[in-house]
Amino acid sequence: MNKRPRLKLEFSTTDKLFEIGGWVLISVVWVLTLAYYPNLPDTIPTHYNGAGQADGFGGKATILTLPLIASILFIALTVLNRFPHVFNYPKSITQENAFKHYTNATRMLRYLKLIIVFIFGLITFKTINYANGEEDGLGVWFLPLTMGLIFIPMIYFLIKSFQPKQ
Repeated sequence: MNKRPRLKLEFSTTDKLFEIGGWVLISVVWVLTLAYYPNLPDTIPTHYNGAGQADGFGGKATILTLPLIASILFIALTVLNRFPHVFNYPKSITQENAFKHYTNATRMLRYLKLIIVFIFGLITFKTINYANGEEDGLGVWFLPLTMGLIFIPMIYFLIKSFQPKQ
């Protein structure tokens, strides 16, 4: 593998909004979880099937795993995003096209970080509501919604990586 250029990318307004939005969402998920934790019943849903119905249950402390996993993923992807030269790309990276591909890839990763936190936050919110008797699961819309939120933008960014520089 040839040595790829290392560039210092500046954050655009969109990049800043994705980053700030992600950190705000992480904070909201933690605050929501910790605020409702004392009032949760001893047993809460820990798993949902494809139809959004709870099919696994555990102790209320398991609710803490949702914001914990979201935080770990968000921070790990934030660190990874600082090294776009190590990502896999559909085209060879040269000095001439590195900026375009790195910008596209880091923006996609920022979007995915935000969506991951949103999805974990939604699961946390729905689990709290289910445990308190206000919901009966995630709903049948949950799986198609999350797949769309993840894969439609990924396809967009992949197509964008094949377009000539403008």
